[in-house]
Amino acid sequence: MKFVYYNDTGREVSIHPATEVHGTKCDMSTIQPLEMRTFILPENTYPWVKMWDYGEEDGLSILVSPETEE
Repeated sequence: MKFVYYNDTGREVSIHPATEVHGTKCDMSTIQPLEMRTFILPENTYPWVKMWDYGEEDGLSILVSPETEE
């Protein structure tokens, strides 16, 4: 499954390390404003997405974690 995130925030968005640890594959570099990033999730999962705002100086961070229906 693919999930595409478009950064329309006007700020840089870092990717939380747990994204990769949880099994989502992607380019882990910072997502620049107006950039799209594709996240590849394991089969039969859907994305659970959480974004944190650490303030203007510290920026934003996103976590994309694969979930399954139980």
